[in-house]
Amino acid sequence: SGGPGSGFWKSTDGGDSWDEINEGLPELMGKTAIDVSRANSDRLFAMVEADPGGGLFRSDDAGASWELVSDDWTIRARAWYYIEVFADPVDEETVYVLNAPMMKSIDGGRTFSNVPVLHGDTHDLWINPDDNKVMINANDGGAHVSFNAGGSWSTLNNQPTAQFYRVNVDNRFPYYVYGGQQDNSAIAIASRGQGGVTWKDWYSIAGCESARPSFDADDPRFVYAGCYMGIIGEWDHRTMSQRDIAAYPVMPAALQSREMKYRYNWSAPILVSQHDPKTIYHASNHVVRSRDRGMTWEEISPDLTRDEDAKQGYGGGPITNEGAGGEIYGTIYALSESAHEEGVLWTGSDDGLVHLTRDAGATWHDVTPDAWGEVMVNEIAVSPHDPAVAYAAINRYKFNDFTPMAYVTRDYGENWEEISDGFADEAWVHVVREDPRTPGLLYAGTETGIYVSFNGGELWQSLQLNLPNTPINDLIVHERENDLVVATSGRSFWILDDLSPLQQAARDVPDGDEHGHHLYSPRHAYRLAGGSGFGGGGEGVNGPSGAVIDFMLGEVPDGESVAVTVRTPAGDVIRTLSTQPDQEVSPGASSLLVHTGHNRIVWNLRHENIPNIPGAYVFGSLQGRRVIPGDYVVELSVGDWHMEEVLTVRKDPRVETTLQEYVEQDQFVAQVATELSAIHRTVSRNNDVREQIETFLERAGDEVGTGPVAEEGENLAQELENVADSLYQRRVVDGQTVINFPSRLKFQYVFLHGNADGAETGVSMGSREVLSDLRARWTVHRATSDELLGPRLDAFNRMIQEAGFSIIIAPPRLRRPVS
Repeated sequence: SGGPGSGFWKSTDGGDSWDEINEGLPELMGKTAIDVSRANSDRLFAMVEADPGGGLFRSDDAGASWELVSDDWTIRARAWYYIEVFADPVDEETVYVLNAPMMKSIDGGRTFSNVPVLHGDTHDLWINPDDNKVMINANDGGAHVSFNAGGSWSTLNNQPTAQFYRVNVDNRFPYYVYGGQQDNSAIAIASRGQGGVTWKDWYSIAGCESARPSFDADDPRFVYAGCYMGIIGEWDHRTMSQRDIAAYPVMPAALQSREMKYRYNWSAPILVSQHDPKTIYHASNHVVRSRDRGMTWEEISPDLTRDEDAKQGYGGGPITNEGAGGEIYGTIYALSESAHEEGVLWTGSDDGLVHLTRDAGATWHDVTPDAWGEVMVNEIAVSPHDPAVAYAAINRYKFNDFTPMAYVTRDYGENWEEISDGFADEAWVHVVREDPRTPGLLYAGTETGIYVSFNGGELWQSLQLNLPNTPINDLIVHERENDLVVATSGRSFWILDDLSPLQQAARDVPDGDEHGHHLYSPRHAYRLAGGSGFGGGGEGVNGPSGAVIDFMLGEVPDGESVAVTVRTPAGDVIRTLSTQPDQEVSPGASSLLVHTGHNRIVWNLRHENIPNIPGAYVFGSLQGRRVIPGDYVVELSVGDWHMEEVLTVRKDPRVETTLQEYVEQDQFVAQVATELSAIHRTVSRNNDVREQIETFLERAGDEVGTGPVAEEGENLAQELENVADSLYQRRVVDGQTVINFPSRLKFQYVFLHGNADGAETGVSMGSREVLSDLRARWTVHRATSDELLGPRLDAFNRMIQEAGFSIIIAPPRLRRPVS
């Protein structure tokens, strides 16, 4: 940095005119920063990159003259990245300078001390103008708040602000997401966890902040990831250890790049071959290959950059040398392997060249379009459908040119076609990849968000949805789960669950018939072992737990119902989700919320809920049991219109339960649910009849007196209450009173239902024994209830009819079977 024109100017008329205020400052300056003291507007502080003569300057005459008050190298060591100055708004003698550390002076800038922060690389500071003890510091770890002038800080662990350079995924279950995060470690993190994705679901791997992790996706024991200046390591997940495997293990810090054996980019590409996971590639200005886990390497390419000596000096000149590796130029930045053909490799350099080898590096061909000029080739991605097709994302942002540029070749680089129509003006492109299931469906990550093209790049449109406004550095489709995973620069990893609707739209699946309705073919779903939850209380959010069902709706006439019904292949109804739910069919169901256009709902893979006793507290859950793995039919109906698709429910790959065991469990839990439902219906009928009897006795009053009718009515009501009290504890009203009053039969059935349904290993002997015991008790109570609501009630009705009163009517037995 540095050069002609650096300096300070001042306007006192709102910017209409400007005066230079550089008296006392160095003649050659680089990066600068300036701040005015709110406590004394004549006092200015300025950080100036210069050598010699750089440091913190102060003016006490509103900029008319300057004095160097500190030339401490600590406050100006890495001007290329830092140099920020902030005057305290209350105390004119206090000033802060931000570099890798946060520094504070209380003597007008003459001496500095370190302010401990929770993360280094400090970039911004806000100080409350009315209370200088309150401040917010922004750094490479996020932002934190202090209420005691930096004596202590709030946590950084409550904000997803990671900046990931690249993203990769493995094929474990659940799959893990890998990447290197700016100024933090390279990590692997689960795509879902118990109750959300927490700190327990990730671990560090080889490499550092700039890593591009690569591995055998089916067996990611060994993870290969790098760091700046050519560092590359192997992480062994089994031993939780790593080792350096660099081809030429040196640390060329602060050297001229022309002095280096290999020029590595800050984020140098690393590849584990898809054809042979023992083969590893690492790119500098050359490509090297190892076939023995990095013990030996061979150089398989010439210099694949422009190799311009004039651009291989010190980094950050002419003033401060920034030699941490981020300024090395003339490097390979993109390295891709064809999944179709072993030995086909593409490279793209940060100075604009594209090379291709089709014989494992024996010969290389420069396939760079003449029209590109000096650009950064950010990524090259080979089509998963055609070996001759590759997509290139290039940019010139380092030249202050933010034009989006994406290209495709359909003939191994012989010709290139630009495919940039539809991007926002300054959405320069980081990556373009083709959907692995649908030819021509493309995804692009840009500096301002994510885009999709349904026609091979002829036109792009935003796919931002709820994604934060942040650069998308990289993206990848997890082929088994059909998820789109993105690496953002500032908002961590995000996942778009289930690309099925986009894929079907790209395959010209109609958005709807003449009514505008359409049901998309759903992705498979998993019956997961244990709980999952969504998270969101500071944790990473899990994807939907259940089956994702997407559909389009045209205009729906007022009063017409929309329903999604799940059936077995034999036609038995499992679950109905409706805008007009039938409470007898779907007890406790809420109305399905839909709108014109695209709708996405989630079925939780459960049968209908078990109907409850009206007003009764439930300790546990009455949600329906889980379905067994297999195929199901999903039907979308709008009035008389309907459409069906098949949904496959898979078992959790981590369990060994057989289909027969699932069937036996399903039959067992269905029996429990059936008997529990019968208990609830019996209590409800008993309560209804008892209340009618009590109302009758109250209204009849003196007419029946204390004679046989009143006596029989009181006896019958009391016996009905006794049965109900044996079946459920009406005095339990919440989770605390459940431990005050003895439990009844309902409580034990609910407990058994939840236990048996939640198991992944079939039905235990203990569960079978409990059901047998409960059933024996229920049989007795059911017989008593049948007697009371049958012959006894009939006899009582004859008595009150003879006395001239209307009879008591028992509610009909509901015939809704347990689904």
